[in-house]
Amino acid sequence: MTHALVASARDLAPEFERRAAHWDQTRSYCWRNVQDLSEAGIMGMTLPENLGGQGASFLDVVEVVEEIAKVCTLTARVVVEANMGGISAVMAYGSEDQKAFCAPHVLAGDKPAICITEPQAGSAATEMQTTARKCGDTYVLNGCKHWITGGGVSKLHLIFARVIDEAGEEQGSGGFCVFADPMAGDMPAGFEIVGRERTLGLCGMPEAELRFDTLEVHERWLLAPPSGLKRGFKDLMTAYNSQRVGAGTIAMGVAAAALDRAKSYLLERRPFGRPLAEFQGLQWMVADMETQICAARLLLRDAALSCGENGDPFPDMAKAARAKLFASEMAIKVVNDALQMFGARGYSDKEPLERMYRDVRMFTIGGGTAQVLRNQIASSALGMKCPQTRTGYVDQDWPIQTLAAE
Repeated sequence: MTHALVASARDLAPEFERRAAHWDQTRSYCWRNVQDLSEAGIMGMTLPENLGGQGASFLDVVEVVEEIAKVCTLTARVVVEANMGGISAVMAYGSEDQKAFCAPHVLAGDKPAICITEPQAGSAATEMQTTARKCGDTYVLNGCKHWITGGGVSKLHLIFARVIDEAGEEQGSGGFCVFADPMAGDMPAGFEIVGRERTLGLCGMPEAELRFDTLEVHERWLLAPPSGLKRGFKDLMTAYNSQRVGAGTIAMGVAAAALDRAKSYLLERRPFGRPLAEFQGLQWMVADMETQICAARLLLRDAALSCGENGDPFPDMAKAARAKLFASEMAIKVVNDALQMFGARGYSDKEPLERMYRDVRMFTIGGGTAQVLRNQIASSALGMKCPQTRTGYVDQDWPIQTLAAE
């Protein structure tokens, strides 16, 4: 059954479409849209009802995101971050105090920032160097995070760090819920935003570098999965499966909108005395585009429905990886083909295809590159670990032929 908020998203879409070029051209965050989303109940729609949310499923979010992505990629990304990824990790693994603190901020319009990537630890996220050293009832964080989506506008931050006890022994990895409101100047000592990247697309979404210099965080804000810190990184990263489904849905929604524009143009444009739609070469392009979008939609919805299949409260890793990989690569091709159909008109910023083309390029990079996702899919398909370190297979104690049996 389609969630009632899908209709709300459709109602908001025309206004979001009207504003989309402004956020892109001014490289400004979509605060007005966020207010509309919050008032409609879309921000934090996956939060449980006892915390003020709608108790919506990831499938519900996918349907809402597709509608919004068709008109504004930036706003769709806010919806994903406010319902999947970092906030879903807090809802799955956080304490009651953590949940009660984070929920009102998200419902009011905050897009939590998940802080994993570092200058020297991107796809190889396990190589992160940020540390959290225990000192009494406090952890002291030191390190740097880069390409943090929402850095500079987000208030809630889930910071991943290597946890070290008072004896200097590493305990594993954990996430720390840290509140910092740069817009209001409410910043904890030791938390600094030091730069913002100037990106090709999604220009209104800041991608920032954060630094932590003896940032003190009380132990009650440590987010540790029930399995403990030794498995902390792996378990917390399962929340990324939902974020990947969301990211793939944005890409698919943009592609669907590009195709809709192309179909209308093919019917109205009349070179050589007849509509472009009568040219068979273009008909075949439309057929391929339509088929690929439908396939991506099915993969994404199947992934969204897979929560709990793997024993985690998040979508299945392989299904999420397959869906995001296919949708993100498909979207680049579909938007590119749509722009080609418009010719020089599509290359101009007078058409939204120019912006859509730039926006959609990010989705084979952020949230897991296409290459890393292929590694994960292959690992699942082969039933074996596929380490990428130079000595990865050598360091494993078992013969490679036995890996599939594990």
